[in-house]
Amino acid sequence: MTKPIAPPELDEFIKKWDTSPEMKKAFLLFKDLLFTKDEVVFDFNGRAGVSYSLRPKHPKQTDRNLFAMVDVIDDNPEERWLSVCFYGDMITDPREIGDLVPGGLAGDDGYCFDLDEYDEGKITYIKDRLEEAYGAAAK
Repeated sequence: MTKPIAPPELDEFIKKWDTSPEMKKAFLLFKDLLFTKDEVVFDFNGRAGVSYSLRPKHPKQTDRNLFAMVDVIDDNPEERWLSVCFYGDMITDPREIGDLVPGGLAGDDGYCFDLDEYDEGKITYIKDRLEEAYGAAAK
């Protein structure tokens, strides 16, 4: 059992994040859930003024570089929002609230779930999608 290690850039980003506290709280809920998963490795890609992207991958994934993307959209740092994206064949969307992104996730169809306000119901729904994607990746 291997527990994930946070990339140093992720820790630094979180320490410096001092705006939009509700979005930070939601991001930390998603990050903390992912960090409970065995064997997951993380990539963190920060582009100030554009986005900060946490990308988990399971070692059993040989054909894809991630099973989810948890993006902090930074086009307005004072009002950050989140977009959590998945490959379409790794999750379900029973409430049909995700936005279909044809070919938009490394050339494959994906679904993105945007969060621009703190909504516990939607956060729980997205966390359920993270669980699903992790389960699909770990097979």
